[in-house]
Amino acid sequence: MQDTFEARNEVEEKLLAAQEGQISSESFMEYLLDAQLFMPVKDSIGIEGFTSSDKAVPLTLKTEDGIEVLILFTSPDRSKAFVQDFPGYDGGLLSEFKWVLERTGSGIGISINPDWPVGMDLEPEMVQQLKSN
Repeated sequence: MQDTFEARNEVEEKLLAAQEGQISSESFMEYLLDAQLFMPVKDSIGIEGFTSSDKAVPLTLKTEDGIEVLILFTSPDRSKAFVQDFPGYDGGLLSEFKWVLERTGSGIGISINPDWPVGMDLEPEMVQQLKSN
């Protein structure tokens, strides 16, 4: 886990503000829907980190409870240390969070910035609630 966290983009500034109580979680979630996040993917054809979305396999992990969790980051740089433990996930997609939600199946949670002090986990129920809004 990283000890220090300096916001490098607007998503990180808003996430930090939400975690510190400077903006409401509702305001942050509304903002997040249109924000771009980085999704590490494994792709059969990778050209210098670029991937085509139709062949992309997103990085997901299973929790101790057996819940599948989609891994996202606030920027490609934030993913570098984490994906070293997952060979083949060198590339990724920068996409609006709402686009990611639309393609996320039921029963899947989402983790944003795992192993960073500024991040968030969304339970599958919250993911479904966001999809229906």
